[in-house]
Amino acid sequence: MESYDTLTEAIAALQKQGYTEDFNLLPDCVESRKDKHKLFPEEFHIDKSFRFDVDEDPSDQSVLYAVSSVSGKRKGLLVAGVGIYSDPITTGMLAKLKQINT
Repeated sequence: MESYDTLTEAIAALQKQGYTEDFNLLPDCVESRKDKHKLFPEEFHIDKSFRFDVDEDPSDQSVLYAVSSVSGKRKGLLVAGVGIYSDPITTGMLAKLKQINT
């Protein structure tokens, strides 16, 4: 099982594995920062996820998601704060992001 000490280390390793797109979280989908392509919950998988806790500052806690499209054409990363579940997202997105595999 993969394990990383820092968010930066995990991002670098996953990029080497082909997760090169940078995704933003929107209320009902994830969106590529590069070309604004949107993937809705039924169009992507959460392949891996890693939680990073920083003891000194709880607001720095985050989850890194390795995301791939169902079509296999897109692979990228989504970094979200642990408190994302309080952000205005649809129930479909909430269910998808709670599928923590690692």
